[in-house]
Amino acid sequence: MKIASLVVRALPADFPEVQQSLRSIPGVELHGASVETGKIILTVEDGEGWSVADSIIAVNMAPRIHGVTLAYEYTDEGLEHLEA
Repeated sequence: MKIASLVVRALPADFPEVQQSLRSIPGVELHGASVETGKIILTVEDGEGWSVADSIIAVNMAPRIHGVTLAYEYTDEGLEHLEA
């Protein structure tokens, strides 16, 4: 399992179009938006047929996005190799 949290910056006037575009990206779930700050908070989770990295790139390339910040990233890959 891989998951990442992103902060997306966009013009508030563009929020409806941006949010619709983000919802079409595999693994993306929107959690909140602030018109005052121009930020949208979302998570990206991997799944069958796509990776978190692919979805993050798609978010960054979505129309009307001004910036993307990776706020948090988690993976459980390799945990089975750690000693208890």
